[in-house]
Amino acid sequence: MPSTSRSASSASPASPSGTTDLRRPRQRRLGAFAAVATAVALAVGIAAPAHAAGGQLPPIHPDLDFAGSTVAAHEGRDGTAPVAALAVTQTPGLDVASYQGNVNWSSVRANGARFAYVKATEGTTYTNPYFAQQYNGSYNAGLIRGAYHFALPDRSSGTAQANWFVDHGGGWSRDGKTLPPALDIEYNPYGATCYGLSQSAMVSWIRAFSNTVHTRTGRYPTIYTTTNWWTTCTGNNASFGATNPLWVARYASAVGTLPAGWSYQTIWQHADSGTFPGDQNLFNGAFDRVQALANG
Repeated sequence: MPSTSRSASSASPASPSGTTDLRRPRQRRLGAFAAVATAVALAVGIAAPAHAAGGQLPPIHPDLDFAGSTVAAHEGRDGTAPVAALAVTQTPGLDVASYQGNVNWSSVRANGARFAYVKATEGTTYTNPYFAQQYNGSYNAGLIRGAYHFALPDRSSGTAQANWFVDHGGGWSRDGKTLPPALDIEYNPYGATCYGLSQSAMVSWIRAFSNTVHTRTGRYPTIYTTTNWWTTCTGNNASFGATNPLWVARYASAVGTLPAGWSYQTIWQHADSGTFPGDQNLFNGAFDRVQALANG
């Protein structure tokens, strides 16, 4: 099968098929880009919480922020190691954002994907311009799909970002083909790793986001993170495991140690390139378990 990732044509951010691989060269430039972006942000005061000043400043490069966009730079990747055999059947899937553009979902399904997460929003100002094609297209191709939000906890409250998310694609319905909404909480692409929040403040922010999504949709959001970030920025808080499914990122042959509170991962993002456009994921169970999560 072809190896693809953050696919794009040479003439535009993404080709109609969503299968040409330009992500790795671009990823190598992200570190330098992020450094410049951070310097600009500091110069104009973006590093300070925008909501404290009564306004919401937009992210600098939201089209480069997606589930896992900061992971390899902080934690590395082992692209040569095959995924080790796991105890239960795994169901393959993917996640995409605006970088993929219009995805060829019939091809994705033919190559074996059975579920997808699609970036919907970031902060309280950004919506993915390709969201409708990606979210509805995956559904129409027979995948179980869900929406995710890229968190910027220093810009506005968890409640505000949850409401923006639910209002712009982050809903849920018990149709058997919609995964619970997801929160992407990872390394800050614009500055300090933990967004300038203390561990207790970060836990409070995540709790506010989670509770608001639950109130609005009836589902607690899936939490996307890495064990290292979670340990660093929440103090390895163990209080979300009883309510929120875990979507953990680790680009290696084994999922490794999980954040506190979770005894197993629901989804493992095991690579940032591969058979499908975007990131490669494994659902920890057979397809009927994906359906069970969708049905709540």
